[in-house]
Amino acid sequence: MKLVNIGFGNCVNADRIIALLSPDSAPVKRIIGDCKEKGTLIDASQGRKTRTVLIMDNDEVVLSYLQPETLTQRINGEEAEENE
Repeated sequence: MKLVNIGFGNCVNADRIIALLSPDSAPVKRIIGDCKEKGTLIDASQGRKTRTVLIMDNDEVVLSYLQPETLTQRINGEEAEENE
């Protein structure tokens, strides 16, 4: 199991991530709304602007304030600049 920091010390299992999406499109906003209703939304953005939506393999959705590029680098094990 590889844990990836998604900001503010919050981590997710990298092996369970299906997709990293931008929150700007209407379909992604719909996914967020549906998950909020079902109770499967995890908001790890600490009240900041959501920049990445992580779709997990267990039908949960995680919101992060970090850029998708930053998270991609962290998942791939590359050294990323700290944007916190």
